[in-house]
Amino acid sequence: MTTKNQLIALVFSGAISLFLASCGQQTSDFKLVEQTNGPTLGYSPGSGVELLSVDGLTFKDLNRNDSLDPYEDWRLSAQERAANLASQLSIEEIAGLMLYSSHQSVPMVQNMGFGASTYNGKSFEESGAKASDLSDDQKKFLRDDHLRAVLITNVESPAIAAEWNNNMQAFVEGLDHGIPANTSSDPRHEAKATTEFNAGAGGQISLWPTSLGLAATFDPQLVYHFGEIASEEYRALGITTALSPQVDIATEPRWFRFNGTFGEDPQLSTDMARAYCDAFQTTPETKGWGSKSVNAMVKHWYGYGAQEGGRDSHFASGKFAVYPGGNLAEHKRPFAEGAFRLEGGTQMASAVMPIYSILWNQDPSGENVGGGFSKWMIEKQLREEARFEGVVCTDWGITKDMKVLDKPIGGKPWGVEQLSEAERHYKILQAGVDQFGGNNEIGPIVEAYKMWSKEFGEASARERFELSARRLLLNMFRVGLFENPYLKPEETQALVGKPDFMKAGYEAQLKSVVMLKNHENKVLPVKEKKKVYVPKRHFPAIPGMWGGISEEKTVEPIDLTLVGKYFEVVTKPEEADFALCLIEEPSTGVGYSVEDAKQGGNGYIPLSLQYEDYTATDARAVSIAGGDPMEKTTNRSFKGKTVKTYNRDDMVMVAETKKAMGDKPVVVIVETGRPIVLAEIEPSADAILLSFDVQHQALLDIISGKAEPSALLPMQMPADMKAVETQLEDVPRDMRCYLDADGHTYDFAFGLNWSGVIEDERVKKYK
Repeated sequence: MTTKNQLIALVFSGAISLFLASCGQQTSDFKLVEQTNGPTLGYSPGSGVELLSVDGLTFKDLNRNDSLDPYEDWRLSAQERAANLASQLSIEEIAGLMLYSSHQSVPMVQNMGFGASTYNGKSFEESGAKASDLSDDQKKFLRDDHLRAVLITNVESPAIAAEWNNNMQAFVEGLDHGIPANTSSDPRHEAKATTEFNAGAGGQISLWPTSLGLAATFDPQLVYHFGEIASEEYRALGITTALSPQVDIATEPRWFRFNGTFGEDPQLSTDMARAYCDAFQTTPETKGWGSKSVNAMVKHWYGYGAQEGGRDSHFASGKFAVYPGGNLAEHKRPFAEGAFRLEGGTQMASAVMPIYSILWNQDPSGENVGGGFSKWMIEKQLREEARFEGVVCTDWGITKDMKVLDKPIGGKPWGVEQLSEAERHYKILQAGVDQFGGNNEIGPIVEAYKMWSKEFGEASARERFELSARRLLLNMFRVGLFENPYLKPEETQALVGKPDFMKAGYEAQLKSVVMLKNHENKVLPVKEKKKVYVPKRHFPAIPGMWGGISEEKTVEPIDLTLVGKYFEVVTKPEEADFALCLIEEPSTGVGYSVEDAKQGGNGYIPLSLQYEDYTATDARAVSIAGGDPMEKTTNRSFKGKTVKTYNRDDMVMVAETKKAMGDKPVVVIVETGRPIVLAEIEPSADAILLSFDVQHQALLDIISGKAEPSALLPMQMPADMKAVETQLEDVPRDMRCYLDADGHTYDFAFGLNWSGVIEDERVKKYK
């Protein structure tokens, strides 16, 4: 055995000083060792890690003991290595592995989202720190709390993200057993409407439609292609775990997280889930796990799409999912038949996130607690029945307290509000969960270990902790993090958002746009450069989900310069050949009103999918579920109450435009992420396109005939709000659908192209 001093000839160019092409900043130094019969190794000279030579092969001495431990031996299986390292770790180190950080931006400044941190005790702006430096908070939770799972949000640029990754990996490489960081991300590929596509230019990252838009293509192979590109971009950013896909079947149309799903159909969602996970996790060269794989954390196990009244369980007012149709089992299908039954060599999604919600009265024991606290959901349903073997990580912040009913700020301890924070951690461990989302501190986990030791003995507690440690480490070994977690920033900058990737994303956007109406098949396309009138859109002041109120304003809903590349823009309806109206889905809040509660009501109000003010005459008189320590009543009914739609002016604008245009056509684009009542819009529209967060340019390409619409509805469009109120929250495709003036029913799998109603193999398979 020899040390690193005898391996200089194997190290390419010593310390590789990398420079950003954009600004010339120097990144962390690291060394790369390439070998013919083994993986490329990357390490930081400043970390104290040395190299070992055994049998003519090279290994990293991560724990710096001048000996090759099994976990350092890349010839062994990932399972063997994970078991060896888990057995060496202290309880504090394992507790650190069980942490999953709160949202981190790069750099940690307020305008990057989710709060700020200090750098050497000062704000980022005052400190003189580089954007790629670690913040004080990051150093603390990595060093003192042994945290290794980091969730990143916004980054200043791809190259900065790569530099930050290298700084973080060099920092943790010198700690404990040299365990690398496992960086993750929520979905980050959604398009920006105002971004113009340029075939020759790259971007910060490739831009794609939402998951619901991907579902509208009815094409699992397209989703697989998305996963191939997205995972390549993730790895170039240092991201090795995707907190996606969200495969809940969205059987409740009012639910605001509908847009993050693949729609309401169980079979379509299953096929999309399988394609997504297969593509993210598969390294092409190995047809299984490898250095290009990204762990898929599929969510949310399970039944989240059945929120009573559409209220969401980020809020205490929406903590319950209900199953009046007795259809809970079908909500398992995208997991058990899709994400857990992959066609590639990785076999199943490597991680699962349980729901916040309480599945009301579904646990045979009678316990009503949130998904992360439920032993019945995790041990019985997930581990035993679905045979899931990977990591289970709670959704973010479920162990903290919640003080209000109408805001998501705070914890989500649904059903265990009476327990202390440490007791909540203990219950989660007893349920079979491995990791705590949004928790940066090991203290409560160590306390939970002591509780387990007191009740079952220290040997049992140690065994339980090592079980989770093995699962958590396995997901890091399989993707090659222990061999080389380092990135070359200039390569990251060139790859992320490169032109080919941008083109693929843009083509997917085109394929996701649903044409619902094209009167007599002759309004669209508008192939000549005709005169178009685009009415302004009024944005009212709307309460934000996280608090605060937006500014009221009247604006151009689209860049008229962009429109001018396709048509001649005019300012008066009488001058135009056609009108183009851009509107958004109805917005009515979160289903809870503090004012109603102050006036003696229970606080619960309807969520509406129509633009006109809505009175819930057909709602339940008594809610299925109810009860919270912060409220006196258990009846959450909103029957007879009225809610106003914040953007009612969208409906008014369309109607006024049609009146002004007379017999000339009005084209309406509706930006939506869930079903809506179109009865108030369709009579004034000669053509209707549905957009699932695509670039405006893609919509103009379709309107002008440069591309033909091909997407299908991944959901039903209700005839009216009575159809919404009388459907069952847990049952898909059970609404009476809207019938338009041309005799078309806006049902699941409906869509038009230039020839009329689409009747192809996709429709035959799924409808």
